[in-house]
Amino acid sequence: DRPPSPVNVTVTQLKANSATVSWDVPEGDVVIGYAILQQRQDGQMQRFIREVNTTNRACVLWDLAEDADYIIQVQSIGLYGESQASKRVHFRTLKETDRLPSNSSNQGDITMEGLDKDRQLQTGEIIIIVAVLLMWAAVIALFCRQYDIIKDNDSNNNKEKTKPSSEHSTPERPSGGLLRSKKKSPSVNIIAPVQGCAWSRLPAVHAVCGP
Repeated sequence: DRPPSPVNVTVTQLKANSATVSWDVPEGDVVIGYAILQQRQDGQMQRFIREVNTTNRACVLWDLAEDADYIIQVQSIGLYGESQASKRVHFRTLKETDRLPSNSSNQGDITMEGLDKDRQLQTGEIIIIVAVLLMWAAVIALFCRQYDIIKDNDSNNNKEKTKPSSEHSTPERPSGGLLRSKKKSPSVNIIAPVQGCAWSRLPAVHAVCGP
């Protein structure tokens, strides 16, 4: 009742701290999960990975030691139990300074291309952020300049309003009344025909007589 053991167990996408394990399952068998036994060859660390309700035929191993030897075995999980462990597969992680081997799978190449695209996107985002910051700095500088101009204009207007206006005001008496010029009564000269030749002087009136 148990499913057969996985076949074609391979390790691809080797890196310093990770690797990908893939396998095949014989056709006609119902498999609902898998189990992976991961162990360092020196016996310092052992890990057991179990996943059910999945049809995946690959698993990524994380947190591996740099430049270390590992041994893995894969089991298929069926409806009535687990299969026998597959053959032991040995692999060695890379160093941080090492590159991917030339015979790596296409999936590894796709992963590296994806990393390059991510780096390009990060560079573009940084450029956009810097441009936005420069634009905001220019707007703030322009606002401060306009604010200083308005402030200077307001101070000049206040100074002009506070100047004394005595030059254009009407002088006042100490008592508060306005100075008024005295008006003299005009003298009227009346010329009327009067008999006789004598001049008659009247106050503020001069009469002229004649034939």
